[in-house]
Amino acid sequence: MQKLIINGGQRLRGEIELQGAKNSALPILSASLLCDGESILYNCPCLSDIYSAIRILNSLGCRCSFSDNKAVIKSGNLEKFEISEELMCEMRSSIIFLGAILGKSKESIVSYPGGCELGSRPIDMHLDAFRKMGVDIKEEYGKIICKARDGIHGAKITLDFPSVGATENIMLASVLAKGETVINNSAREPEICDLAEYLRKCGAKIKGDGESRIIIKGVKKLYGCEHDIMPDRIAGATYLSAAASTGGEIILKKSCINAMESFLSVLEDAGCSISVAGDVIYLRSGARLKAVKSIRTMPYPGFPTDAQAIIMATLLKANGTSIFEENIFDCRYKHIDALLKMGADIKVRGKTAVVQGVKRLYGASVEATDLRGGAAMVIAGLSAEGKSTITGLRHIDRGYENIENVFRNLGADIKRTE
Repeated sequence: MQKLIINGGQRLRGEIELQGAKNSALPILSASLLCDGESILYNCPCLSDIYSAIRILNSLGCRCSFSDNKAVIKSGNLEKFEISEELMCEMRSSIIFLGAILGKSKESIVSYPGGCELGSRPIDMHLDAFRKMGVDIKEEYGKIICKARDGIHGAKITLDFPSVGATENIMLASVLAKGETVINNSAREPEICDLAEYLRKCGAKIKGDGESRIIIKGVKKLYGCEHDIMPDRIAGATYLSAAASTGGEIILKKSCINAMESFLSVLEDAGCSISVAGDVIYLRSGARLKAVKSIRTMPYPGFPTDAQAIIMATLLKANGTSIFEENIFDCRYKHIDALLKMGADIKVRGKTAVVQGVKRLYGASVEATDLRGGAAMVIAGLSAEGKSTITGLRHIDRGYENIENVFRNLGADIKRTE
């Protein structure tokens, strides 16, 4: 079993380049199924979830290679339309392949996905949308069996909630459908825009991405293209937070500044000095951070749920009381037990967490139970006194490319051991 060993208390200083976005790369890899020919994706992060996606593509008949942050996918006619339960269980976002397979072959069989356990993330909105597009769906023995006997057609779909996954799946199913599809109350995340841009390069007709109404006009064929994956705003938030929590300074290159505004404003409220130029962010944190009165997770452009645990770890030693309200997932406070073990003062009632800043954190042995909660434990360990040992690295490796090397380059005393 691998573990991270951190000797905390070092101020982080230095320059790093931001990795490609996991939450953009995965739906784009899925979208490559829809194309004829070769797609080349640059700035693709080297993560366990990416390798899982590539295994799924290969199992469906694509020919894929991945090295030096470049993924090459050669696709054409699918050899099969079913993903094994073993592959589906490797990551939660594997459900995104459902829309792409349907769009390509008009039928699909998948099982329910795996990944982080963050509470209920129902796919009812995905399936209801597919039914409106002419897909017959039945569920038996843990499998979702979909078939569009007369082909997939466009439809007007209004989402009950601006779900990122549902928006992406509908987009993937509709780009080769007959007629026009309208998604009302669509998700507005930057990763949705990156997926739309890739699909447009491949020949899709999409407009409205980044707004609450997306319109897709189906085309007969898509062709592979070259595309740069956008930077990972949540990984960027993690590295900025770690520097802030240790009283350090960092230059973050290849950033997506506009997409990170909600997070940057919270760090400024906490007392950090931040300046931006082009795609570069400079952050300096000197004295003790200040508490932030209210942080409420909301769909984009609100504060991202993926960054909730990260900023919570940053504010553990802030002067005053910070209040968090988690409005997206119902089990996204699992990291709190580990933070309490390290000396944090946190009280939870329902979806609200109250963080009273403490003067010191202490190293401890903790286990990551999800991706962003694991990152929060790393941040707490970096700012704690003494040694911290973090296990459950399979979760952290789903979203961070060589996290220990990044922090070591910033001056942290951190290593990965067996």
